[in-house]
Amino acid sequence: MLKIIIKAHKKDVQYGNPHFFVLNKGINSGKPQKEPFTNSFVLIFQNESDAENHFNVAYSLWNSKFWRPYLVGYPILFLRIEYFKMEFYTQAKSIMDEFEEHVKKVAAIKLAKLREEQYHKNIAIINEAKRERVFWYYKKKGL
Repeated sequence: MLKIIIKAHKKDVQYGNPHFFVLNKGINSGKPQKEPFTNSFVLIFQNESDAENHFNVAYSLWNSKFWRPYLVGYPILFLRIEYFKMEFYTQAKSIMDEFEEHVKKVAAIKLAKLREEQYHKNIAIINEAKRERVFWYYKKKGL
């Protein structure tokens, strides 16, 4: 049985085992990240492969807006740790039961992320070329 430790992250605490963080406050609650958020849960695993697989599960749950019905509070929304633990365990178990399909979906998500990053780099290059062209034009006109 896979052991996952889920607890509230405290500032300046260092974790030895593989881990990642999940935002628990705001409209983006449930968003996973490798670096800690100010308001976050930490998920600690026994090995790196489990952490990576569950990071992708958490990312897909966040991306599909799975956590929205579990947000409470007004005006600042937040995700309670009890709700998160209960639902994350359930969803992760159901996704991991179909592990081969999960691996294919994760590969597709990683490819989409890679293409998105390349797209943003290309847009930045195009914008830089436009700025240089405009600068060259005005410099030539003496303005």
